[in-house]
Amino acid sequence: MSTDAATNRTVIRPTNSWFHFPWREVADYRDLLFFLVKRDLTAIYKQSILGPVWFVLQPLATTLVFTVIFGRVARIGTDGLPPFMFYMSGMVLWHYFAGCLNGVSGSLIANAQVLRKVYIPRLTIPLSMVISSLAQFLLNLVTFLGFYGYFYFFTKVNLQPSLWALALPLLVLQCAVAGLGAGLWLAALTVKYRDLRFALPFLSQLWLYLTPIIFPASKVGAGWRLLLAVNPMSSVVEFNRFAFLGKGSVSALFMLIGAVSSVVLLLSGLVIFNRVQRTFVDTI
Repeated sequence: MSTDAATNRTVIRPTNSWFHFPWREVADYRDLLFFLVKRDLTAIYKQSILGPVWFVLQPLATTLVFTVIFGRVARIGTDGLPPFMFYMSGMVLWHYFAGCLNGVSGSLIANAQVLRKVYIPRLTIPLSMVISSLAQFLLNLVTFLGFYGYFYFFTKVNLQPSLWALALPLLVLQCAVAGLGAGLWLAALTVKYRDLRFALPFLSQLWLYLTPIIFPASKVGAGWRLLLAVNPMSSVVEFNRFAFLGKGSVSALFMLIGAVSSVVLLLSGLVIFNRVQRTFVDTI
């Protein structure tokens, strides 16, 4: 997009570069970004009985199911931690990642009417989904801290929090980066292959079971540890357990591989999204 000074007209042209990302345009459209976030939050809460309470009930119900099925029935080890807190410490960050992934992947199709009628930086819409998902995460975090306080002060469970808990914003950032990157891949592909929308729930569920949420990373054999570390959510979940509960298989290499995987996922997602966005209005 460029401005002709002589006629004071804005000319919009597609770019041929795979690596041109309109960050300045996104910054210029920040008011629209905040409007989209507000719209998404309002649409979620509108005409609902419990409103934002649904965001608390979903991870809480999932945690209870995991506690009964995997903790009591299957008796999968939890490194000596209470199964409820073990699963919830992973689910609190997983739900934010899943919210980013699902929101970003379907954002272009959901906003097709807007994209056909007016020009806006395409990246603004996926970014709005990442930001609006933060509201859900904050509610889940408050719930997690509430149960954490109960187990810490009113039970005999030996939870060992550390100052590493202050690194939680970095874990949230990694979730956002990974969710945005994977979501951009799916958003770009879904524009052309609409049936991928039906595969998304399966892919999300499969990713969940490949992440050490229902099992501790310490139970994974040495031959599979590298593959586990490539999953960017593995390091996030394990570090969160280590920081708040005192148990977790955490190492500098493990965290570095997870961070690099997140960045690679984001950069590759931006590239494919940038490639597809030039023509997707014609097919969306």
